[in-house]
Parts: sequence; structure tokens; C-alpha cells
Amino acid sequence: MGVNKVSVPKGTRDFAPLEMSRRGYIFSTIKRIFGIYGYQPLETPSMENLSTLLGKYGEEGDKLLFRILNSGDFLRGLPVGDLSDIRGMSPEKLAPMLCDKGLRYDLTVPFARFVSQNWHELPKPFKRYQIQPVWRADRPQKGRYREFYQCDIDVVGSNSQLCEVELVQVVEDVFGELGLKVELRFNNRKALAAMAEAIGHEELLIPITVAIDKYDKIGLEGVKEELASAGVSPEGVAKISAIVQADGSNEERLQALAEAIGDNPKGQEGMAEIRELLALVEQVGVKIPVILDLSLARGLNYYTGAIFEVKTLDCKIGSVCGGGRYDNLTGIFGLKDVSGVGISFGADRIYDAMLELSLFPEDVETSLDVLILNLGEEEVRAGMAVAVDIRRKGLRVMVFPDGVKFKKQMDYANRQKATWVVIIGSDEMARGEAGVKNMHTGEQSSMPMGSIAQWLQEQTHK
Repeated sequence: MGVNKVSVPKGTRDFAPLEMSRRGYIFSTIKRIFGIYGYQPLETPSMENLSTLLGKYGEEGDKLLFRILNSGDFLRGLPVGDLSDIRGMSPEKLAPMLCDKGLRYDLTVPFARFVSQNWHELPKPFKRYQIQPVWRADRPQKGRYREFYQCDIDVVGSNSQLCEVELVQVVEDVFGELGLKVELRFNNRKALAAMAEAIGHEELLIPITVAIDKYDKIGLEGVKEELASAGVSPEGVAKISAIVQADGSNEERLQALAEAIGDNPKGQEGMAEIRELLALVEQVGVKIPVILDLSLARGLNYYTGAIFEVKTLDCKIGSVCGGGRYDNLTGIFGLKDVSGVGISFGADRIYDAMLELSLFPEDVETSLDVLILNLGEEEVRAGMAVAVDIRRKGLRVMVFPDGVKFKKQMDYANRQKATWVVIIGSDEMARGEAGVKNMHTGEQSSMPMGSIAQWLQEQTHK
């Protein structure tokens, strides 16, 4: 009888020990840098009430929410006569009757919900970091998963653009530490809103930004088609097309934007913020490229000011980080006039990029510092005592549990990438010593068993 073929759902993955070690390196690096900038840790539930999630990500985002079927007799109380009535319903009408919870789509909306619930107890401004998985019912492809981790930092309770500048510094520090060359592109939603007003389509801001946000995926012609389908006039489509194609220096792009929006007050405010951000970034000495990208829109509805996107320069993996300022997000939960800004690092894409570019340090690949061989009943008991001493020095050590052939145990040490092997055979037992072999160099030394732990610690910290 054959074994049933099993698999994980599309868009999800298992993480084996080596992958976990590499991911742990990414997470620990990000956490450390978040910490030195004064951000505090936070966790929220994997599921939220759908009333919390719906309407925060636009129509496109709402379609990607994973809904959780109500537990128990979920059909009870439905206003239908029989199952044929259910089959005739549209998914949009049926879903709210069967589901009142969903998996979180991002970490920003749950954070806004948390802030709204706890505002009076929180310090102002409140700086938090959050590293947790999120879920999106997207079409899986390279660099795009249905379950993935986000590493977010946000500041709420401050309107100062110093917060935006600090986020740029965090981006530079994180990717510099990880060894990834990146560029940061930014725009301003106030400028986009002014552009919509300038072409006479203020009411179409959301579909306009959704279309522009797809520029990298569907190209200029695709954007034009989406704009026309949304009801943008041919003249408006032409003006938007000219803006999203603007290139040259940041100053030249600013000039193109100024010509497009004229003296629109909202646009002037957005341009002033763009200029201030560029000046501050230069003043604090940021070295990564910071580029004004007038085609950057970020389709999420809640952004109201600066918006950011970070891409790697050495591999095509998509955006590895993004975010922006939101002035009204907590207002939907009853907390008015609270401004916030934040960015989210995509740990899974960062992992893929680092793997492709071989950027993980060698010691991250090592799961074991020391393997103590099992060469006999008395010998392995002596090895167990040595292992206790080694662990007290903070090293990762394992005693091989089975008395199999010497070669098989050495093969295991190689496979686990152990740095050292401790050999205690009958001859070593008689002398009260052990052999210690460096698996990288092949060098082997003999020493008293009581000295091994201290010696290994000294060798490790050389």
C-alpha cells in the first residue's frame, strides 16, 4: 500500500533547520536595529474581526483577505430556505453570513486597532516594532507567498518628518547590516491627490492610485487601459502617463510634478514635504539612493503623506520594504487626529535575495559547535559529563546517542557542519584524556577531559 501524497497549501512553505537558522539571523539583525532606534515589541492575534479588516485595503485588498468560517453550525440563522438558495447567492453577499473573522492581511491595521484601544495608556509618540506572519489570498509566484512574515516599525502621535527620515536611516542600517544593496523610492500621496484634482477627477483618486501602483507589473499601456476603464478622460490619461514616466534628477522630477499640479494647495503641501524630506536625508548623511518616483502610488487606501518602497539592486525580487504616513487610520476605530508613519520589511523576500546572492555568514550555516562521539558505554558516559561542561561555556554540543560505526558518526558531524568533534575511546579513557578534532582544518589535539570546555571556549572566541 502506497503512502498518501501530502503537501502544504500553495503559497506556503515548511522551514527546515538550516532555513530557520538563516531566517533567525535576519530576524535578530532586524530586531537589534529596531531596538537601537527605540522601538518596542508588540504582538497582536493572527485573526481579527472582519469589521476591523474590511474597507482598509481597498477593493483589491478586500478580495485577498482569508476569511475564517464561523465555528459550530454556521448555517443556522441564515435567511435562506434551503441549500439551493445559498448556491444562488454571490460570494460577496454570502461571505458575511458565514464568516465574521479573518486572518490579518498586514500588521498596520491591527496596530491601529491596538492603538485605538489603548491610546490613553501609551506614551506619545509611541514607537513599536512587530514581527509576525500575515496572510493574503494572492496568486503564488516567485517572491510572492500567501503566508509570509512582515517586520514592521511605526511611530504614532507625531507629525514631524523627522520620523520619516529615521525610517530611511533604519532602512539603510538594516540592509547595510545584511549586505544587501538597495535603493529607496518615495512619493507623496498629497501630490497624487493634487494630480487627480488637476485633471478634474478628484473622485477617482483611489482607482487612479490603484492603476498607477500596477505600473511595474502591467506597464504603461496597461495603466492607461485601467485609467480609461475607471473613467479618466483621455486628456487625464495623457497627463498621468507623462507624470509616471518622468525621469532625471529628483529636482527635475519635482519640476515635472510642479508643472502638472500647478498651484493646487494640497499639491504644494505635498511638494514642500518632498523637498523637506530630501533635505533632511542629505543632512543626516544617508548614503543609499533616495529617489523621487512619481509612478509610486502604493494602492492601500490609508496612506496620506510620504510613501516608500525599497528594492534590491543586485537581484530582481520585487519590493523588500515599503510603507508611508497615514493620518486617518485610527479614525476608523474612533480615535481621531492621530498621525502615524511606518514601514514594513518583507522577511521572505529578503531571505530569497540573500540566498540568491550568497550573503549569509558561514557561522549561520552551522547548527552544532561540538559533537561528542559514542565509542562505548563507559566512554559515552564520560562524554556526557564533558558535554555538561561545554554547554556551560555557551557552546552548542550534542552527544551522539547510538553506538554506530565511527565513520557514520563522523559523516553526521560533517552533515551537521559541526566545528569540533570530541573523541573518547578506550585508550583516551585509560589516560583520562580526549581527542579534539577541528573539522574545518583537520587538526587534532589530545588534552585532559576537564580542560576541553575551557579550551574550546578560548578557540571559539579567538
